[in-house]
Amino acid sequence: MRLDKYLKVTRLIKRRTIANEACDAGRVSINGKPAKASSQVNVGDRIDIEFGAKVTSVEVLKIAETQKKEEIAELYKYL
Repeated sequence: MRLDKYLKVTRLIKRRTIANEACDAGRVSINGKPAKASSQVNVGDRIDIEFGAKVTSVEVLKIAETQKKEEIAELYKYL
């Protein structure tokens, strides 16, 4: 799955266009490497997102095309 879509599905970033902009600005990395919006996300990857001075790190546990709001916690784990 594309990185921008994964961020939207997991609700880590609310909109896909904003996820695209964050990736283009270099604020998102996968396994310590800057990632483009089109980068592929795999189970076990570590995603770091910079929100201003705060950095959010998550580990990908599962990939799903769509997910209910109540089941989002199954897709990733905060590190």
